[in-house]
Amino acid sequence: MSENKTRATDIDPRSFVEAIEHPIRRADGLELLDLFSDVTGWQAQMWGPTIIGFGSYHYVYDSGREGDSLATGFSPRKASLSIYVMPGYQDYSEILGRLGKHKMGKSCLYINKLADIDTAVLRELVETGVRDLSKMWPVIPFKK
Repeated sequence: MSENKTRATDIDPRSFVEAIEHPIRRADGLELLDLFSDVTGWQAQMWGPTIIGFGSYHYVYDSGREGDSLATGFSPRKASLSIYVMPGYQDYSEILGRLGKHKMGKSCLYINKLADIDTAVLRELVETGVRDLSKMWPVIPFKK
């Protein structure tokens, strides 16, 4: 079986965000760093070249596929902010209905800018996602 392409790295998350050229995306990234750190109580860790993760978990599917992934996190991409709310198969429609302007993938939330959403609701969503994920798989905080 193939291994996950996205893995934890030694890149400094704050330096990565501070190097973002677009001023709004950089400011939103710094705010998200603080929000995720505050909600989870964990340090940030880069996953691949552009994803900032908080905590990790090891999964084993019925198919036998297994691997490690970030528990929650975000990526300040050029087109939008990608927010990784795991697990992706939970029904968060009530919370999402209060969030503000967004698009949703399986386990990824897309936001143009933080000004478009209620960050208190985002905090609730992140907390709920981590709690639900930890019911399925043991979640381990990142510690340097």
